[in-house]
Amino acid sequence: MSQLKTIQDDNMPHWLPRLAANKGPRFLQIADALQAAVADGSLTPGDRLPAQRQLAARLDVDLTTITRAYDEARRRNLLEGRGARGTYVAAPKVELTAILDLSMNTPPPPDGVDFDDMLKQGLSQVLMRADNELLMTYHLGGGSDSDRKAGAKWLAPMFGPLDTRHLLVCPGAQAAIAALILALTAPGDVILAEPASYPGLRVAASQFGRHLIAVQADQHGMVPEMLEQACRQHKPGLVYLNPTLQNPTAITMPERRRKELAGIAQRCNVRIVEDDPYWLLADAPPAPIATFAPEQVVYISTLSKCLTPGLRVAFVLIRDPIERERFLVALRSFALMVAPLTAALATQWILDGSADKLVQGVRKEARLRHRMARDILAGRYSGFDDGLHVWLELPAYWNSSQLARTAATYGIAVTPAEAFATGSGSVNAIRISLGCIKDRGRLQAGLQRLSQLLARRPESFSAAVV
Repeated sequence: MSQLKTIQDDNMPHWLPRLAANKGPRFLQIADALQAAVADGSLTPGDRLPAQRQLAARLDVDLTTITRAYDEARRRNLLEGRGARGTYVAAPKVELTAILDLSMNTPPPPDGVDFDDMLKQGLSQVLMRADNELLMTYHLGGGSDSDRKAGAKWLAPMFGPLDTRHLLVCPGAQAAIAALILALTAPGDVILAEPASYPGLRVAASQFGRHLIAVQADQHGMVPEMLEQACRQHKPGLVYLNPTLQNPTAITMPERRRKELAGIAQRCNVRIVEDDPYWLLADAPPAPIATFAPEQVVYISTLSKCLTPGLRVAFVLIRDPIERERFLVALRSFALMVAPLTAALATQWILDGSADKLVQGVRKEARLRHRMARDILAGRYSGFDDGLHVWLELPAYWNSSQLARTAATYGIAVTPAEAFATGSGSVNAIRISLGCIKDRGRLQAGLQRLSQLLARRPESFSAAVV
């Protein structure tokens, strides 16, 4: 037994380290002996160790030596203290490798922005300036005057000055989409969307009994001629578009295409829901579709994709007063209001400039991550160097569902094209999200692992049945 000897004293354990003057500090000899005893099974998890004073007396060393030895053993995850009951051999520490999540579109943590400090300062300002009772009670839906003023400032880069009466505040874009479906369509109505669209739209349409129909898209987005044909054929209740850094394809619709689609909406008298979460992250994006057909387009901008998902706040621009009221009635049926504290924090950040600072940091970090993805994925990368995701078309020997399943066995989460399909078919691609992994080094490792997987042909495997 390495570095151990048996002791005949019944009041002591059956091991003690052999201490020697020429083998380094005594506290390390004791810690090394403990580690060797655990390794060879002489000590097992749950064994109680001698009290420190007792062991110090038995080994003829001072108490500080034993304290340092036990501290070192704890640092090595060998021991655990249980208060007055003493010190015990710890159970082996299970190392769980967190999955490398390339599946969730969240803003990356910006370098040079102390988010924790920003959060503390923002909340401090809110609590100092607001009536705390108002932060903890019910509010009328649609937001306060201050919230709508913040919304107007948030949307100023897209629209310039806005009438705050046209703005409503709601708890996230998904809630806004659901409320618009309830407010502006009836059961059985058709909603038109691109062949690959935001999955939350499909979920909401299905739950409310609406029919989602895909309209052909090309490299610039929804094809105008196909939209007009679909409008005349199906008489849709809504058209859903995500024209800037589209989720999942990352396409930004050019201005000409936006104007064409706006003109069709006017001619066919159909409402467009313009879901535009990434506009502020894009490099010189065109003006929103809502600027070309203000009365036909409802515009949604959420803070979750530019700031942080924890701010469940979205601003909805609806110019028609009757439709605004119908929207609020629909929203109240499942989400009475934005949490007042969250809304107050969002308003504080927008009005004091913190939100703009955070957006700029997110944009800069996103670009760095796109460059990393372009370098690692080489010829397969087809991103646009901004936004939060890459749409990666796959080699013919992979299909997207198979790749997603296989990637998961390698500790990588990606989203297959099927998750975004609004019709019966989908392209052979995956969406890679670049923001969810906080650490760039871990993101790099995930992208490299994925690149290696893409370079190999699928391996045969069978899934366990449970």
